[in-house]
Order: sequence, then structure tokens, then C-alpha cells
Amino acid sequence: MPVARAFRSSISAVSLAASAALTLGGCMQTAGPVAYVQPRPDLDSMAYGQPYSAPPPVAVANGGGAIGALTNSFASSPAPMPVGYAAPMAAPMRYDASYHLDAGDKLRVVVYGQEGLTNSYSIDAGGSITMPLIGAVPARGRTPAGLAGEIAARLRNGYIREPSVAVEVESYRPFFILGEVSAPGQYPYVPNMTVESAVAIAGGFSPRAKRDVVTVTHTEGGGAMRAVVPLGTPLAPGDTVYVGERWF
Repeated sequence: MPVARAFRSSISAVSLAASAALTLGGCMQTAGPVAYVQPRPDLDSMAYGQPYSAPPPVAVANGGGAIGALTNSFASSPAPMPVGYAAPMAAPMRYDASYHLDAGDKLRVVVYGQEGLTNSYSIDAGGSITMPLIGAVPARGRTPAGLAGEIAARLRNGYIREPSVAVEVESYRPFFILGEVSAPGQYPYVPNMTVESAVAIAGGFSPRAKRDVVTVTHTEGGGAMRAVVPLGTPLAPGDTVYVGERWF
């Protein structure tokens, strides 16, 4: 009797193990791939920073259970970006797009396909630049885009059939600062300057400076405008800053 009971117990244990194995196998059975492996970007994309478009995730069919939920989560997660990928940034706004040119500005003129015309040109005291073939071109009061259009029109008149011209400001005309600063004089203009930064460039206020009385003279279109302004006032190329003197 003990031997028969032991035999029946061993048979029951084997049957239970077989049933568990079949059940686990049914849970793990899938009808498709377990995971989708994203293809690596080619060397050109990695070297030159071209945007990498990952393919859409592939839906994974499964038989349910914890393993099925895990595979579904893996398949629906966004594909990782390749190493070295940078999202494209918005192009910065150009400062000189609406800037009006005047004497002292230095320009870079590019005539595509014409190396003899592409060069740097300074606007002279008369307000013009002088280029090969077309001679003096009035620049004072024009925007860079307006000057490019004038140059193209003159080149089209008997020189180049369809000229493509671009103009940008290489360096702006200087500004001037006078009065009660450590080093008054003429200084190169930097975009987005203020009265305060101009005073700093000139070495700061002198001991006798009246810091709340700063006058800016702005000239444009042949006329001048003068006003007492706060230190945070923006400056333009060619402006003159005058710092007054205090009496006590």
C-alpha cells in the first residue's frame, strides 16, 4: 500500500508540472515579432547632422498576460534619436534686415557666379559704393535688400542676363561718445548696444558726470533728432552720446 500511494503521488506531481508548462507556453505564445529594432542611421546622417526620420512603430500581436503588455509597451514607445542628433533650431532674426545704410558702413556684396564683383565695399562720404562695371551706386538711406536690388538692376542693363545679388552689413559705422566719460571718442558699433554699454566702452562715467542727463543725437535721412534719454535706451550706428557735467 505505501508503495502504490507513493507511485500515485509521483504521477500527480508530473501531471501538475506538465499542465503548468503548457499554461505558461500559451501565455508566452505570440503571433508576431516581440520587438521592433530601429535601423541605425547611415554615416552621412551622423556626420552631417541631417534629420533622422524614424519609421513608425510596429504593432505587436500577443496572447495577453504580463509579457504581452510588456511587448506592447516596448513597441509603442517612441524611437530613440541617434547619437549626435540635434533638433533643428529656428533661424535667428537678422539685425540688418530693415537697417538704413549710411557713410561709414562696410558691406559684403555677393554676386553669385561673378568672383570679380563679389567683394567688400565701404560706403564713402558721398553715400555711395563703387563697383566694377557699374561704377558708383547710391547706398545712403537704402536697406541692404534695396541696395541689392539696385545693383542687380544695373548689372542686368547690359552686363549680366540674370544677376543674383546679396548684400549684408559686414561692419557698422561707429558711434561717438563725448562729455564726462573716462575716454571720450569714436568707437565701433555693436548691434543691440544701449547708452549704458556705450558709457562702459568709453571707460565709465567720470567723477563729475551727471548720470541722469545723457543726450543722444540721432541722424537719419538728412535730419537730426536730439533727446535726453535713460541709460537703457538703444543706440543706432552713427549716434552721438553726450554725458553732461554736474556742478556740485
